[in-house]
Amino acid sequence: MKKTVLTLLSCLTLLSCGNAPKGDFVVSVKNPLHIERTDEVVEIPMADITARVSLTDEAQFIVTDKEGNEIPSQITHDDNLLFLANVKANGSSTYFINAGVPSQEPVAYTYGRHYPERVDDIAWENDVTAYRCYGPALQANGEKAYGYDVWVKNTPSLVVEERYANELNPATAAQIADLRRQHKNAEADELYHSVSYHVDHGNGLDCYKVGPTLGGGADALLDSEGNIVYPYCWANYEILENGPLRFMVRLTYKPFAYREDSLVETRVISLVKGSQLNKTEVSFAGLANAAPIVAGIVVHPENPNGYTLKGDEGYVSYQDLTDNIHNDNGQIYVGIVAPGMSEAKYQPFSPAEASQRGASGHVLVTDTYKPGSTYTYYWGSAWSKAGWQSHDEWDKYLSDYAKRLKSPLEVHY
Repeated sequence: MKKTVLTLLSCLTLLSCGNAPKGDFVVSVKNPLHIERTDEVVEIPMADITARVSLTDEAQFIVTDKEGNEIPSQITHDDNLLFLANVKANGSSTYFINAGVPSQEPVAYTYGRHYPERVDDIAWENDVTAYRCYGPALQANGEKAYGYDVWVKNTPSLVVEERYANELNPATAAQIADLRRQHKNAEADELYHSVSYHVDHGNGLDCYKVGPTLGGGADALLDSEGNIVYPYCWANYEILENGPLRFMVRLTYKPFAYREDSLVETRVISLVKGSQLNKTEVSFAGLANAAPIVAGIVVHPENPNGYTLKGDEGYVSYQDLTDNIHNDNGQIYVGIVAPGMSEAKYQPFSPAEASQRGASGHVLVTDTYKPGSTYTYYWGSAWSKAGWQSHDEWDKYLSDYAKRLKSPLEVHY
């Protein structure tokens, strides 16, 4: 992928205009596409705002639209003001930034944290979807889970914290263990299913199988024979932002040998309100020469041909039938958007590897990683029980997403 600084979910074209009224910071957001833009990130450096708008007493910076409605905003870890713009196709919208007191408490649309109580998971969500990746405690157990996990949901409410709390409740676990000691396995199973996040209790569940694969969109380098050099679990993490509009975490991985080098991979993953996709920025310290890199989605034997390869449009997708097609858990649509990719392909496993990994292969986007650069791509999912009608609808979302990345909003102030 070509390195770019104009992306849908971070930087946009920022053109300074000095003609705003004194004390009123006016932002004009223009959409150059025939596609309506909804909840799309705008970031403006705080230094630019404070140069023209002063805060006093208990005042905060407030964003409003031209009708005077307050627009949710967030101060980012790198000192920008972030808000979400809505712009009609080939249209423009105007926003105002002023000092004031918000009329209500901010609503949290994103949240994530480290779950040491669940073998070091890091899990996060927004109002439409949820994800997790695996940590060092799981790796220490010997379990091989290299990729991202998908948690489906059909509610705008934040649910991940409650799912973990129910699944890991010590009192419930003790009751289940006691029932099993009494050989009351049916009662134990019933109690387990009443709290498990692998069961849909009305707002979704974890019914996605990762295994020793790239799961729902993880990246990896390739060796000289074209084999995936699977990343293991993260070693260190830092949550950079935790809502209300964007979650962002930096993951650092243990050093690993590659060619003659010792590499350290870093990923910065972010998810904003309303988006099905995570933005992921990948870098490798210690790499001497360019290397092939992929991002992939696992393909399972229940639907071996259920993928779409659209390298020319900048995306790949897969329709996953969940970890048990008999449980009526719907379908999970998974996708990667990577405009400028070198190739989109399906890479099958050998029979032996398919048996080992419990999967048929991967759908991959491929590119070349250059030392000192950042590889940026987007991955995520949607659920058929959350309003998504078909794989075709998901493909259109991904195609439009790629178009928006290529033609970012133009922000003038």
